[in-house]
Amino acid sequence: MAARPPQQNSSSPDSVEFGIAALVGHLDRADIEYPATSDEIVRELGDPAIPYNGAGNTVALSEALEQLPKRTFDSKSDLLDTLHPVFEEYRASASGGILGRLRGILPF
Repeated sequence: MAARPPQQNSSSPDSVEFGIAALVGHLDRADIEYPATSDEIVRELGDPAIPYNGAGNTVALSEALEQLPKRTFDSKSDLLDTLHPVFEEYRASASGGILGRLRGILPF
């Protein structure tokens, strides 16, 4: 007697996007012309909640943009490069303690 092979459920994602990767999805669907200000970006995207870790914790895009030293971005790449440390800081602060740090390192 043989066991049935596991069914491929295509509705569940293989990975969870967070931080910059999650923001890229929103930006790819938007029609933003650069240079663009923080306000223009938030208005075009509708101020989405961006997950900043694999646990699903989120931050409003407007809140993340407020953390930045500049308000105008010359390109999508400029925006993403500038926002990256902000998302990393949120991720690090949410994973306080040794257990949280281990979860951030390990792939499960």
